[in-house]
Amino acid sequence: MWDPPEVGPDLSALQNVEGIIHLAGEPISALRWTETKKRAIEESRVRGTELLVRTFKRVATPPKVLLVASAIGFYGNRGEAFLSEKSAAGTGFLSRVCQKWEAASEPVTEIGTRRAVMRFGIVLSPKGGALRVMQRPFSLGLGGRVGHGQQYMSWITLDDLLRAMAFLLETNTLQGPVNFVAPEPVTNADFTKALGRALHRPTFLPLPAVVARAALGEMAEALLLSSTRVRPEILTSAGFTFRYPELGPALTHLLSDGS
Repeated sequence: MWDPPEVGPDLSALQNVEGIIHLAGEPISALRWTETKKRAIEESRVRGTELLVRTFKRVATPPKVLLVASAIGFYGNRGEAFLSEKSAAGTGFLSRVCQKWEAASEPVTEIGTRRAVMRFGIVLSPKGGALRVMQRPFSLGLGGRVGHGQQYMSWITLDDLLRAMAFLLETNTLQGPVNFVAPEPVTNADFTKALGRALHRPTFLPLPAVVARAALGEMAEALLLSSTRVRPEILTSAGFTFRYPELGPALTHLLSDGS
C-alpha cells in the first residue's frame, strides 16, 4: 500500500521485485477542468512518480524494470500528421503534464532499472473509460460525431494493452517511450460510424464543437476536438502482434462478449 504523492510504498514490498507497473494518477475526466482539478492531475502524476523513484533508490536490490504510464496527449493537437515515438512534444496542458510526468521517471535509470514509458491512447473497454461513456447514448440512437469529425482518434483495446504490458516487461531491449495504440487510428467520424454499426444503431446526432466547448471548456478541446494520429512503431518493430488491429472487429469483440 502507498498513498502518493506523499507516502511511498514500504521498502520491503519492492525488495527482489522483478518489475513495477506505475499507473497512479488523478482521473482526467470531469465536468470541467478547474484550476484545482488541473493541479491535481499534474501533481498526482509528477510528484507521485518522483516519490516512487526516490523509494527505488533506497532499495538494496531495486526492481529491474519500471513501466510508467503516460499518454499520447504528449503529442498535442497535430491534425493529420502521423506521429511516432520519435515525434516532438506538442503544446497545451496535457502535453506539458506528460512531459513532466515522463521526466519524473527518468532518474530511475541511474540505478540500473530499465524504464519504459507507456503512452496510452484511448483504451477501449465496455467496463469503463470512453467506450463505457459513449455506449449508452449510442445504444439509444443518440450518438454522432463530435465537431467536424475529422480529428483523429488513436485507440487500443484493453486486451491488447494488457498483452503489450506483458510484452514490454519481458522484452529487455525496449526502453523509453512506447506508443500503446492500435496500428490503425481513425477519424472521429469513422469511429462514430463503426460504433453505430457494432451497436446496430443510427448515428445522426452530431455534437457541435461550440456546444462541447461551452459545456466542457478546455477539457473538450483536449479530449474531444484535438487530433492525434499515432502509430505504435516501437511495438510493431519489436514483433508485437495486435489481436485487434482494426476498429470494426475490435468493437464487435468488446460489445458482444462484454470483456
